[in-house]
Amino acid sequence: MKALTAENVSKTYGNGVEALRNVSLEINEGEFFSLLGPNGAGKTTFIGIISGLVNKTAGKVRVFGRDTDLSPDEAKSMIGVVPQEMNFNIFEKTMDIVVGQAGYYGVPRSVAIPRAEEILKDLGLWEKRNEKSMTLSGGMKRRLMIARALAHQPKLLILDEPTAGVDIELRRGMWDYLQKITSEEGVTIILTTHYLEEAEQLSDRIAVINQGVVARQGSVKELLSGLQKETFVFDVKDKITEKELEKLDEFSPRIVDDNTFEVSASDKHPLNALLVELQNQGIVIKSFRNKANRLEEVFVEIIESARNGK
Repeated sequence: MKALTAENVSKTYGNGVEALRNVSLEINEGEFFSLLGPNGAGKTTFIGIISGLVNKTAGKVRVFGRDTDLSPDEAKSMIGVVPQEMNFNIFEKTMDIVVGQAGYYGVPRSVAIPRAEEILKDLGLWEKRNEKSMTLSGGMKRRLMIARALAHQPKLLILDEPTAGVDIELRRGMWDYLQKITSEEGVTIILTTHYLEEAEQLSDRIAVINQGVVARQGSVKELLSGLQKETFVFDVKDKITEKELEKLDEFSPRIVDDNTFEVSASDKHPLNALLVELQNQGIVIKSFRNKANRLEEVFVEIIESARNGK
């Protein structure tokens, strides 16, 4: 069964802004799916439509086969949402926030309390269960948002920029937990994030949305296979000069500092040919690396192509 089916979903706001245009996506049950795009691309609007917070202008949405127009309550009961903004009662205790969310969906306290205990322990919040949420750190508040969204055991979890402002250690812990509930419990996850290295590492498939349309979608491998060029940064032993880089014009070289320069490699001008040319010139390489995450390079290519009408 498909966890989510969206067919030709469009949204035009009252002021005439067209946020989405004929967006069609299918997400498989148990899949970790990332939705990427620049600010204002339409990601949050799309998530709002799925979760029933935003009324669509046209199209169809089904959550595990339930039409969100014909069976809205049933569809919503299968979804847990972690929004960008903190929206819980800051004076309420951590435990009460999670149990109360379960109760909103009709889960009895006899079930909700042990469920909350399990989630809070998994997310490292158990020791804070009796503290008001206002006393939690930023990272703990983010994890509390996830705990609350999972309180009623949804089959589809939607995460809208869940790790914004969270330090690396906490972020990795969150992803370990999310991968666990996907692999062990079969929870389907839809993620929006600006941390593209996370999307590359975690996702089964990815869709890039830009200006309200899906610009490209596919597996991480499929998207990376379409990468036209990659930027590499070289650190060399001796000072590099403009004259030495003249023979590398086809790689669009750029000096960063005395011992560092950047180049662009592609199918037409592969990295191996560059390495041979550097060796021929007697330039000693200390190290080299990708300037950016590979998915980030793909993302930039897609957005630039869309802006240029290609």
